[in-house]
Amino acid sequence: MRSRTRIHPAPVRRAVLAVAAAGSVLATPLTPAFAAPPAPAPDLRADVNRDGRVDVKGGTDTAGEDTWTVGRGAVTLPNLDDDTRRCPVTGPDGGPLSDAKLAACKDASDTKVNGTADAADLARVRSVPMPGVPADAKGSVRVTAGARHTHVFVKRSGAWVLVTSATRLTAAELRSGVEFGVEATDVIRDRAQWDGRTVIRLSVTSGGRTTSDSVTLRVAPLLTHHHLQNTQQVMVTKVRGAGEYGRLQREFVSGLAKEVRAAGITRPLVTFEKYGDPWAQDFVEPAYISMTGPGGKRHVMRVLLRSAQLDREAGRELFEKVRGRDVGVVQVTDRTRPDDWSLNSMGNLETVPPYAHGGRSYPAGRIIMGWRKDSGEKPSPAMRTLLRSQGLQDPLLLDTSWLGVGHVDEFVQFLPAATPRGWRIGVADPLAGLRLLRDAQRDGHGDTRMFSVPGLAGLPAPKETIDQALAARHFVADNTMAAERIAANLEILKRETGVTDAEIVRVPALYTREAETRAADGTEVPLPRLTRLGGSPLADTFQDHGQQKWLAPDGDRATGRARAAVTTSAYVPGAVNGVLLGRDRYLAPRQWGPVIGGKDIFTEAVGTAYRRAGLKVSYIDDWYTYHLGMGEVHCGTNTLRDASASWWAAPRG
Repeated sequence: MRSRTRIHPAPVRRAVLAVAAAGSVLATPLTPAFAAPPAPAPDLRADVNRDGRVDVKGGTDTAGEDTWTVGRGAVTLPNLDDDTRRCPVTGPDGGPLSDAKLAACKDASDTKVNGTADAADLARVRSVPMPGVPADAKGSVRVTAGARHTHVFVKRSGAWVLVTSATRLTAAELRSGVEFGVEATDVIRDRAQWDGRTVIRLSVTSGGRTTSDSVTLRVAPLLTHHHLQNTQQVMVTKVRGAGEYGRLQREFVSGLAKEVRAAGITRPLVTFEKYGDPWAQDFVEPAYISMTGPGGKRHVMRVLLRSAQLDREAGRELFEKVRGRDVGVVQVTDRTRPDDWSLNSMGNLETVPPYAHGGRSYPAGRIIMGWRKDSGEKPSPAMRTLLRSQGLQDPLLLDTSWLGVGHVDEFVQFLPAATPRGWRIGVADPLAGLRLLRDAQRDGHGDTRMFSVPGLAGLPAPKETIDQALAARHFVADNTMAAERIAANLEILKRETGVTDAEIVRVPALYTREAETRAADGTEVPLPRLTRLGGSPLADTFQDHGQQKWLAPDGDRATGRARAAVTTSAYVPGAVNGVLLGRDRYLAPRQWGPVIGGKDIFTEAVGTAYRRAGLKVSYIDDWYTYHLGMGEVHCGTNTLRDASASWWAAPRG
């Protein structure tokens, strides 16, 4: 029902007139001959059906204009980008701005429309022309809900002018119809504080009478990407410095660029260079917001979601280098200090592709995050509140207690598939990894070196054999434990999504607790770690790599809570921790497994698993650059994906 209201003047004083003759009655101000004409009724409309235009002639945008659902209702964008790059990245003295000041500037932080690109970010609202409106008519606009988070502009003489409480629309404007532009000033941070809705009311006053009409808009949800969206660009850190680590890492970047081009991605790499944090997956999660623009084409704004680790300087480069036209950044400020710093890395956030199951629908996919069930530690409450408040991708928590780093990308992924559902789940399979070693041992290859990776000056290659690995204390038990934990998480995913065993891709993997299986001649010798959790970043071996800036501060691992007795990381480079470059192109970390009969048995088994899933696999060496740091290719990269599809379309079951 349309929300029109009328406010009538005080009643006219009744007049009593004499009857003239033959029963005739003289006309009075209360008779039809003297009845005042009805006040003109405004009709305010928005793009309720999301076709990219505001219908002021028909009725396609009238039904449901005062409500909002996932499938229908007008959408406005939070104007987070910096179309003209007017936002400063340094202070007046040339020094760095604070994190808060970096985040405060965006196109919505002023009350201007900064050019045509900024105008494209405005949702349009129109008034239906009122050709018969009297000359004394005046119009006014008021935001009756969501005013603290909304700017409304009116288009006058080709320019956008901010609507204020003093703004009045003339009779001429009302007769021809008025165009408004609407922007939200932020995403929904906490729907208990603001649910994203904005209600705009147009009131018209004439002859002492006022009538009004309202429309409801909701800010577009901030959504994370899923793997059914094609990769458009790849992000990576390019570490500076002349040391060995810097050289190897730049070789990785060069090799990555070649793989990206081979996958048909034409846009160049986005490289982070200022802060030396090699974990490009961890300090940012690429996301997007969108609405339908002119001609029905989706108008998309990329939004880079900075991790809640504000002591991780690399997130500043998102503002300093990447923010610009149609690219914004969202920063979460969490007043609580997390017990586990690593859980707030964005490698601990992945997205299940769209699905519907059990009476619930996730047309834009659903977020998964890891938590430590053994201790109760969870990712940032402020980040989880923000993600949940979008209303579409309600985060699902998986248990990562058994992992040292604790990220979901260490054991699970989602792969496109030519199936009714459209995707499969890929999981690490430690039991398959154990079978590979046992089969090799059974066939007489137990004395084959476990790893074929060459050594470096100052860092000899590991020399343990298959026999030694299998005989190492806790190795089999820890991989059995990892398999059990993965199976338990898989049961959660199956229950929530409806995925069946036939839709699961099992990829051979092996895990190890720190310092217990990298032995030579039976001696347990820890390999130095370029760790994501703090500690020594190969500092004794690789010089001038500038890693200290991104290390977690001392004490971040410490907690008074009970933690898992055993935590592990990938022993053989984790194949599921790779990058999906195309719907049929997958980039995995080079396995460097045992070579038997001229072939790396892990490379062969991993390739077979992915080929059965319809993917062509290529490999890139990340042993010294990422693997020894308890991460892999996925941890060191990130992807910007195509978000042109509507986020409200019904998913396949």
